[in-house]
Amino acid sequence: MSDYNSDILMWSESQAALLRRLAAGEHINDLIDWENVAEEVESVGREQLHAVESLLFQALVHILKAQGWPESVDAWKWRADARGFAAQARRRFVPSMRQRIDVAGLYDDALKAVPETMDGRGPLPLAPVRALTLDELLLGQQ
Repeated sequence: MSDYNSDILMWSESQAALLRRLAAGEHINDLIDWENVAEEVESVGREQLHAVESLLFQALVHILKAQGWPESVDAWKWRADARGFAAQARRRFVPSMRQRIDVAGLYDDALKAVPETMDGRGPLPLAPVRALTLDELLLGQQ
Protein backbone atom coordinates (compact mmCIF):
# COMPACT_ATOMS: atom_id res chain seq x y z
CA MET A 1 0.00 0.00 0.00
CA SER A 2 1.40 3.40 -0.96
CA ASP A 3 1.83 6.11 1.62
CA TYR A 4 -0.85 8.77 1.86
CA ASN A 5 1.66 11.52 2.61
CA SER A 6 4.21 10.73 -0.10
CA ASP A 7 2.09 9.91 -3.16
CA ILE A 8 -1.58 10.89 -2.89
CA LEU A 9 -2.33 9.84 -6.47
CA MET A 10 -0.99 6.32 -6.00
CA TRP A 11 -2.63 6.11 -2.57
CA SER A 12 -6.03 7.20 -3.90
CA GLU A 13 -5.91 4.73 -6.79
CA SER A 14 -4.91 1.92 -4.43
CA GLN A 15 -7.63 2.79 -1.91
CA ALA A 16 -10.27 3.02 -4.66
CA ALA A 17 -9.30 -0.43 -5.90
CA LEU A 18 -9.50 -1.81 -2.36
CA LEU A 19 -12.92 -0.21 -1.80
CA ARG A 20 -14.18 -1.78 -5.02
CA ARG A 21 -12.91 -5.17 -3.88
CA LEU A 22 -14.60 -4.68 -0.50
CA ALA A 23 -17.85 -3.73 -2.26
CA ALA A 24 -17.56 -6.90 -4.33
CA GLY A 25 -17.53 -8.93 -1.13
CA GLU A 26 -13.85 -9.55 -0.47
CA HIS A 27 -12.81 -9.49 3.18
CA ILE A 28 -10.03 -6.89 3.00
CA ASN A 29 -11.27 -4.43 5.59
CA ASP A 30 -7.90 -4.31 7.35
CA LEU A 31 -6.07 -3.20 4.18
CA ILE A 32 -8.04 0.01 3.81
CA ASP A 33 -6.62 3.24 5.25
CA TRP A 34 -9.96 4.19 6.81
CA GLU A 35 -8.88 7.35 8.62
CA ASN A 36 -7.42 8.97 5.51
CA VAL A 37 -10.23 7.67 3.28
CA ALA A 38 -12.74 9.37 5.59
CA GLU A 39 -10.70 12.58 5.57
CA GLU A 40 -10.53 12.58 1.78
CA VAL A 41 -14.27 11.99 1.44
CA GLU A 42 -14.91 14.96 3.73
CA SER A 43 -12.45 17.11 1.80
CA VAL A 44 -14.34 16.53 -1.45
CA GLY A 45 -17.33 18.40 -0.04
CA ARG A 46 -15.18 21.15 1.47
CA GLU A 47 -13.40 21.71 -1.83
CA GLN A 48 -16.70 21.97 -3.70
CA LEU A 49 -17.94 24.52 -1.16
CA HIS A 50 -14.71 26.52 -1.47
CA ALA A 51 -14.99 26.42 -5.27
CA VAL A 52 -18.51 27.88 -5.17
CA GLU A 53 -17.46 30.53 -2.65
CA SER A 54 -14.49 31.47 -4.83
CA LEU A 55 -16.70 31.85 -7.90
CA LEU A 56 -19.20 33.95 -5.95
CA PHE A 57 -16.36 36.12 -4.64
CA GLN A 58 -15.14 36.69 -8.20
CA ALA A 59 -18.69 37.55 -9.31
CA LEU A 60 -18.98 40.09 -6.50
CA VAL A 61 -15.65 41.73 -7.30
CA HIS A 62 -16.73 42.18 -10.91
CA ILE A 63 -20.17 43.47 -9.88
CA LEU A 64 -18.52 46.02 -7.59
CA LYS A 65 -16.08 47.15 -10.27
CA ALA A 66 -18.97 47.68 -12.69
CA GLN A 67 -20.87 49.61 -10.01
CA GLY A 68 -17.82 51.65 -9.01
CA TRP A 69 -16.82 52.58 -12.54
CA PRO A 70 -20.05 52.34 -14.58
CA GLU A 71 -18.70 54.65 -17.32
CA SER A 72 -15.53 52.58 -17.84
CA VAL A 73 -15.10 50.98 -21.25
CA ASP A 74 -14.65 47.70 -19.35
CA ALA A 75 -17.91 47.91 -17.35
CA TRP A 76 -19.79 45.74 -19.85
CA LYS A 77 -17.04 43.10 -19.60
CA TRP A 78 -17.11 43.15 -15.78
CA ARG A 79 -20.87 42.63 -15.81
CA ALA A 80 -20.52 39.78 -18.30
CA ASP A 81 -17.71 38.23 -16.24
CA ALA A 82 -19.85 38.52 -13.09
CA ARG A 83 -22.68 36.66 -14.84
CA GLY A 84 -20.21 34.03 -16.03
CA PHE A 85 -18.80 33.46 -12.55
CA ALA A 86 -22.33 33.29 -11.14
CA ALA A 87 -23.34 30.74 -13.78
CA GLN A 88 -20.35 28.55 -12.92
CA ALA A 89 -21.18 28.82 -9.21
CA ARG A 90 -24.82 27.96 -9.91
CA ARG A 91 -23.79 24.80 -11.81
CA ARG A 92 -21.66 23.61 -8.86
CA PHE A 93 -24.03 24.75 -6.10
CA VAL A 94 -25.92 22.10 -4.11
CA PRO A 95 -28.65 22.78 -1.52
CA SER A 96 -26.55 21.82 1.52
CA MET A 97 -24.22 24.74 0.72
CA ARG A 98 -26.97 27.31 1.33
CA GLN A 99 -26.51 27.47 5.09
CA ARG A 100 -22.71 27.47 4.85
CA ILE A 101 -22.20 30.32 2.38
CA ASP A 102 -21.78 33.69 4.08
CA VAL A 103 -22.80 36.16 1.37
CA ALA A 104 -22.22 39.18 3.62
CA GLY A 105 -18.69 37.95 4.41
CA LEU A 106 -17.97 37.31 0.74
CA TYR A 107 -19.26 40.80 -0.05
CA ASP A 108 -17.00 42.37 2.58
CA ASP A 109 -14.02 40.45 1.18
CA ALA A 110 -14.93 41.53 -2.37
CA LEU A 111 -15.09 45.17 -1.25
CA LYS A 112 -11.52 44.85 0.02
CA ALA A 113 -10.43 43.41 -3.34
CA VAL A 114 -11.81 46.29 -5.42
CA PRO A 115 -9.00 48.58 -6.55
CA GLU A 116 -8.81 52.00 -4.94
CA THR A 117 -8.44 53.63 -8.33
CA MET A 118 -8.81 52.66 -11.93
CA ASP A 119 -7.46 54.78 -14.74
CA GLY A 120 -6.62 57.40 -12.13
CA ARG A 121 -10.18 57.64 -10.81
CA GLY A 122 -11.70 56.35 -7.61
CA PRO A 123 -14.93 54.39 -7.68
CA LEU A 124 -18.38 55.81 -7.16
CA PRO A 125 -19.40 55.22 -3.53
CA LEU A 126 -19.77 51.50 -2.78
CA ALA A 127 -21.97 50.50 0.12
CA PRO A 128 -20.13 48.61 2.89
CA VAL A 129 -23.03 46.17 3.15
CA ARG A 130 -25.37 45.11 0.37
CA ALA A 131 -28.55 43.15 0.87
CA LEU A 132 -27.75 40.77 -1.97
CA THR A 133 -29.20 37.35 -1.44
CA LEU A 134 -27.50 34.12 -2.36
CA ASP A 135 -30.21 33.40 -4.91
CA GLU A 136 -29.74 36.80 -6.58
CA LEU A 137 -26.01 36.23 -6.70
CA LEU A 138 -26.33 32.71 -8.12
CA LEU A 139 -28.72 33.97 -10.80
CA GLY A 140 -26.27 36.69 -11.80
CA GLN A 141 -28.69 39.47 -10.93
CA GLN A 142 -26.69 42.64 -10.61
